Amino acid sequence: MKKVLIISGAGLSAASGIKTFRDSDGLWENHDVMEICSTEGFMRNRQKVLDFYDARRAELAAATPNYAHIKIAELKAKYGEQIVVITQNIDDLLERAGCADVVHLHGFLPNLRCESCGEIWRVGYDSIRDKICPKCASSRLRHDVVMFGEMAPEYERMYREASECTLFIAIGTSGEVIDIASFAKRAPYSILNNLEKSRLDRHFDTLYIESAVNAVDKIARDIEEFLRKD
Repeated sequence: MKKVLIISGAGLSAASGIKTFRDSDGLWENHDVMEICSTEGFMRNRQKVLDFYDARRAELAAATPNYAHIKIAELKAKYGEQIVVITQNIDDLLERAGCADVVHLHGFLPNLRCESCGEIWRVGYDSIRDKICPKCASSRLRHDVVMFGEMAPEYERMYREASECTLFIAIGTSGEVIDIASFAKRAPYSILNNLEKSRLDRHFDTLYIESAVNAVDKIARDIEEFLRKD
């Protein structure tokens, strides 16, 4: 069976107003990334990190899925298990567009995690303040987002899917965190969509150097043609 793997990054959600993880000078919302996205930063100033992710949930509540999210959701609904959707993004915009079975490599912003018993539950866009664990009633809670210095459990799934796919597509990712070039070289056919040209380009068979919103119809056409071929 032909299998399509789509891996997305910040470029997918940019048109929805979700700011990219890494801005100039390694800052995110005027914070040093390592202060609010690492285990060391969390140990140094726990409340600062929790407040940061509270603000990100509030930001996410005001965002809406863009056309690229919607189109990917339509493709997933049409082709089911033949299309695997994996994202580096922690937002829920693919889900809100109707996409099923999205694999979030770096966690899921609308969830909280209990540090006492490990329970994970959906809090939506609410603040973590005054919340308690629904399982053990602990108030020792945190964001359900993978920080630098922690294991990312879904990476094993990503590597397995990458080894099995016959069409690999990367949308809106720089390749700084994940070695998508190696996935492209291994796959029989590959497509890259990024806003700007990069060192990744030479590893892919087809390039769409434009926004995800502008490229997604072309990518959808390529997927449908690929899956129709004998």
